[in-house]
Amino acid sequence: MKKDLLSILDLSRDELREILDDADQLKILRKEGRPHEFLYGKALALVFEKASTRTRISFEVGMAELGGHALFLNPQDLQIGRGEEIRDTARVMSRYVSGMMIRAYKHSTIEEFARNSSVPVINGLSDIEHPCQILADIMTVREHFGSIEGLKVTWVGDGNNVCNSLVLASSRAGFEITVASPDKYRLSESVVKRAIAEGGTVTLLKDPQEAVKDAHVVVTDTWISMGEESERDARIRAFKGFTVDTGLMKKADPDAIFLHCLPAHRGREVTDEVIEGPQSVVFDEAENRLHAQKAVLVRMIGREIRLPRTKI
Repeated sequence: MKKDLLSILDLSRDELREILDDADQLKILRKEGRPHEFLYGKALALVFEKASTRTRISFEVGMAELGGHALFLNPQDLQIGRGEEIRDTARVMSRYVSGMMIRAYKHSTIEEFARNSSVPVINGLSDIEHPCQILADIMTVREHFGSIEGLKVTWVGDGNNVCNSLVLASSRAGFEITVASPDKYRLSESVVKRAIAEGGTVTLLKDPQEAVKDAHVVVTDTWISMGEESERDARIRAFKGFTVDTGLMKKADPDAIFLHCLPAHRGREVTDEVIEGPQSVVFDEAENRLHAQKAVLVRMIGREIRLPRTKI
């Protein structure tokens, strides 16, 4: 039976831990220059409605290093750009490839692909969630603290798709999460309810200063996501006071780290001093997109493969 990754909640606590353990092992294999072509002969379709740097490069390089092949597909180059129904495209693509990664404006688009695909479908970003990013984030935190369980994570800024997945992940990874946002851009109540129902611990605040107090991990993202450019001026006004600067980081735990999924708008949601400072791990985080996604691909496309389990 195929396994899709549309939401971070599609993974159980054990599955999440196993994927991250595999990612650690794959990172070591790559660092040591040891071949790990576990997906030889496999093909991954990459459907991109939205522009991408990290998602496209990490999936393409990941498939190449795993011995497989990735096909970059712009909807305008496919028949769905001329009106073919997604269900028909998904059925046909399933006959050609071993898996699909979809980066879409609407989560419903990815769900439609998954319903009609006979091969695994991975959410590479939608308006609702970004599970691949959160796998890389948790991997990065584990590298620095040994574990994320029991840590306090604080999100400062827009309650967007990345924030949704991070909040939901608290129920799988065992960390506490606090989210500070202006009223108009608060986290969806339905996401909070889902996270709590699954065992997560979520606190919503308005004051970033209060939210980051004693935090072990401080996370932010752009205030203006793709498709929201018309709201630019209103959003910049609303998020005044939500910039992660050195003063805000001083409120966090002395050993706190800073995360940002990138691209960053320096001087807006984060200052240059923070993103270039000693607490920033954003480029480790970006690199870990590659390793975490390779682990997902091995698990979902190469189900017969089992990497050795070594605690990192």
